[in-house]
Amino acid sequence: MKTEINIGLLGFGVVGSGVAKILQNHQEDLRHKLGTPVTIKKVLVKNLNKKRDTAVGIEAFTTDLNEVLEDESIDLIVEVMGGTYEAKDAIERSLRAGKGVVTANKDVMAEYGLELLKLADENKCDLFYEASVGGGIPLIRTLEDGLASDRITALTGIVNGTTNFILTKMKHENMSYEDALAEATELGFAEADPSADVDGIDAARKMVILASLAFSTNVRLEDVFVRGMKEIRDGDLELAERFGYTIKLAGSAKKDEDGVEVAVEPVFFPNSHPLSSVNNEFNAVYIYGDAVGETMFYGPGAGSLPTATSVTGDVVAACRNLLLGVNGKRLHAPQFERKVKNDSNKFSRYFHRIIVKDEVGVLTKLTSIYSQHGASLATVVQHLDEKEAGADLVFITHEISRQQHLDIVNELNGTPEVIGVSSHYRIEGEE
Repeated sequence: MKTEINIGLLGFGVVGSGVAKILQNHQEDLRHKLGTPVTIKKVLVKNLNKKRDTAVGIEAFTTDLNEVLEDESIDLIVEVMGGTYEAKDAIERSLRAGKGVVTANKDVMAEYGLELLKLADENKCDLFYEASVGGGIPLIRTLEDGLASDRITALTGIVNGTTNFILTKMKHENMSYEDALAEATELGFAEADPSADVDGIDAARKMVILASLAFSTNVRLEDVFVRGMKEIRDGDLELAERFGYTIKLAGSAKKDEDGVEVAVEPVFFPNSHPLSSVNNEFNAVYIYGDAVGETMFYGPGAGSLPTATSVTGDVVAACRNLLLGVNGKRLHAPQFERKVKNDSNKFSRYFHRIIVKDEVGVLTKLTSIYSQHGASLATVVQHLDEKEAGADLVFITHEISRQQHLDIVNELNGTPEVIGVSSHYRIEGEE
């Protein structure tokens, strides 16, 4: 039986240093749970001369990936180096060398997850990726194990802490988008280049991972409908509140007999919905199962120690498998073929805010456009806004397809009486 498990740690940034700190501070707990110590044997870094506040000995650090992967005493690789191509190459080489991998890399798992999981199966290795979605929230493990006997039909949630922090500041403190983003950057919630967050790409990658796992199929990034938060217009947050809604940049995934649909976009949630009260940098995912019904998972979606906690949880799971001799025994092949819905098969209610010329007969003209596209209206309200040049109308539809919605918006924007469709949102989370 193994008397010690050695780890090769690839990366020693915010998450990597957090993993090292947890492993060092919790050695007694790990010995109790596993019956053996867990030691960081090698650490891959870019700069050996950088000053680091850590108990890991200087002799463990290296700039040579080969030195880590070719060390036969290393049992498990923890990849927290970030990036895509170098990280993917390191994971592939680790698996081919017969070493299990724990990764926090959402970019790699969203784009190459199926390929890498297949490689892990072929080489009888574990590949764990809990920290790739949701920071400290155990979402992957819940879908793989806790809800394994259920059939998941839908999930929706806030999976990007940066945008949620910005929207919270905009709604509750009346901050501008620019000021809220600046504060998020100052606090470390946003990167120097926040485009992946605010354009919805980060959330889309996470939804690819969750949807692929929840529905046991191959979901690709190009399958995700993506709209970023930059399309939220001035006054929309207050207008949503007036109608009993809260705006969140949310990811959603649904599956039925017609296939799978996945989207990331600003949506309206009723104020009574649990996701409406998820604020600041916190994440939450609402899961719908045939048997379990509705469940919600909530917690910190980012940060050194929350993310490192998820990584370390995967390390413990991988170590247990190594000690029991059952590593690489999980089958990761998708159960169902890839089948993605088109826009004609995606249904929801929609909120349309339309600026029109203040003329007689405009309302009749607009309602006829909805009627021609087979859409019925639940609400028609003229919203008075002194800042707008014309009349500000709000239409809320009954359930229509996304294609109907897109066709209506396109025709409205081409109508002479319409100054412009100021904003539009899908309504999520209603009964």
